Amino acid sequence: MPDVADTDGLTVGQVSTRVGVTVRALHHWDEIGLARPSLRTPAGYRLYTAADLERLHRIVVYRELGLGLDRIRAVLDDSAEDVPAALRAQRSQIAERIDRLQQLSAGLDRMIDAHERGLLLTAEQQAAILGPQWNPDWPSEARRRYGDTTQWRQYAERSASRSPEEWQAIADLVAGLDGDLAKAMDAGVTPGSPEADQLVELHREIFSSYFPITRQMQVCLGRRFEADPEFAAHYDSIRPGLATWFRQLIDAHAVAHGIDPDTATWQ
Repeated sequence: MPDVADTDGLTVGQVSTRVGVTVRALHHWDEIGLARPSLRTPAGYRLYTAADLERLHRIVVYRELGLGLDRIRAVLDDSAEDVPAALRAQRSQIAERIDRLQQLSAGLDRMIDAHERGLLLTAEQQAAILGPQWNPDWPSEARRRYGDTTQWRQYAERSASRSPEEWQAIADLVAGLDGDLAKAMDAGVTPGSPEADQLVELHREIFSSYFPITRQMQVCLGRRFEADPEFAAHYDSIRPGLATWFRQLIDAHAVAHGIDPDTATWQ
């Protein structure tokens, strides 16, 4: 605490500079009786004494520790107040806030990492969850292509809070859908049929785990499943021609909902 000797007769402005609080705060503390200046000039202006300044320094310390003004008044003025107990209680609250802030900091680190990497899984976890055909470079490639889109931001935000177990659950749903598509194709399910529409809706529901997918966006995905060599190879490895057949299912379902597949856009 600074030396307060020989400081009787300080003005509000001088005290504001010495203590490091605003003049407005000093006026407020004066009004509520927390810290009133003890002296007055002949013209009626209030002046602070050394004792007043010492009290103000103590108020500032307690306020920085997080005590409210009423509690500070009790600590300073109430002889029955258990000051160590009050400070211990405040220390406990500060410890809780520190813990919360550390959690928020860790969450921010994960969010930043997710926006930059996309998938917060090690290469070993990716192989175990997504299969040996998965290329761990794909998330980085996707970041380069789509990092400035709304969908990438949505994907990153979900990825930041998703555990390996949750990714495994999504991978299992995708694998199950692939199996259902193969069975439906073998059974001769045709585009526009109730069975086909159910599969298309299931696909949109599962893939919306990454980011929300509209029916128009699903049409665009269907085109890519058929045209992109990597996607087409995946679906056609399940059943020859599955990529084209599935795209037809998606298009027929879109038409039933008033969407022209030929003009559908990513929106």
